Amino acid sequence: MELEHRGIAYTFGVGRYDDGRPAEAFIDGTKSGADAQIVARDGAILLSLLLQHGCPLQVIQHALSREEDGSPQGPIGLLVDDLAGGIPSGEGEP
Repeated sequence: MELEHRGIAYTFGVGRYDDGRPAEAFIDGTKSGADAQIVARDGAILLSLLLQHGCPLQVIQHALSREEDGSPQGPIGLLVDDLAGGIPSGEGEP
């Protein structure tokens, strides 16, 4: 999957267990060596470790930085929201 977030193009990938649960995440930016690419790739590694150690997606969602409307501030949040089926309930509500 390819998405743009804050003007930076990212390629996202997900490896899954046999039962369909996400097991690992991959994120790459278009400019090799750029700070945004390094942070995104390292974040995907940490997300993978959380998933492999049984941390629920909803816990990860609530831990990540969000805008006032509940949308994710970073590419990891964008991927986690996609995996979890959307913005966590209660986020972005007045």
